Amino acid sequence: MKQILVYSDSLSWGIIPTTRKRLEFKQRWPGIFEATLNARGHETRVIEDCLNGRRTVWEDPFRPGRNGLVGLAQRIEVSSPLALVVLMLGTNDFQSMHNYNAWHSAQGIATLVSVIRQAPIEPGMPVPQILVVAPPLIRTPKGSIAHKFEGGEVKCLGLAEAYKQVCSECDGAFFDAGTVTNSSNVDGVHLDADQHAKLGLAIAEAVETILAKNAF
Repeated sequence: MKQILVYSDSLSWGIIPTTRKRLEFKQRWPGIFEATLNARGHETRVIEDCLNGRRTVWEDPFRPGRNGLVGLAQRIEVSSPLALVVLMLGTNDFQSMHNYNAWHSAQGIATLVSVIRQAPIEPGMPVPQILVVAPPLIRTPKGSIAHKFEGGEVKCLGLAEAYKQVCSECDGAFFDAGTVTNSSNVDGVHLDADQHAKLGLAIAEAVETILAKNAF
């Protein structure tokens, strides 16, 4: 059995837009991703490490523990042996209290990739492959999160292109979630249930390509 770690934020945690509730595992894209791979003959266990509000490498000034860099190496160590890490972060870098753009977020992703590859795993365990997923672009934020993400739809422009460039430089696999789904029709930031379904299937197909290229 191959273990895959999904390291992400509320988009993957499965928050239901405009609520504080969570979709069931079978409805969240990591669950759909796992079920699809297993149905296609890839014996797989998906480990979710998805924290609401997680940034790439920055702190949340109001809520502690949201810096994705802090403790990442230990999360890799805890979950090893890992065949693959799916890294999907960036949306929260564009919250209104930050003045970051797509380039900044891409540099954060590059830092996380480097940390994953240098994590202190046990001797003989594989260094996991990495799939960077660019989240769908923020649309006009709505509802209770509108102030939190005000201006995010502008700051996030060019995110997929910036991530793709970083992945080409660090020899990582890349997938643009925006090619299969928009962000939520309800709040403009997260994912609706039908969008989780689309993304889970699409990422499963992307990972099958990685599986075919790498005997891990």
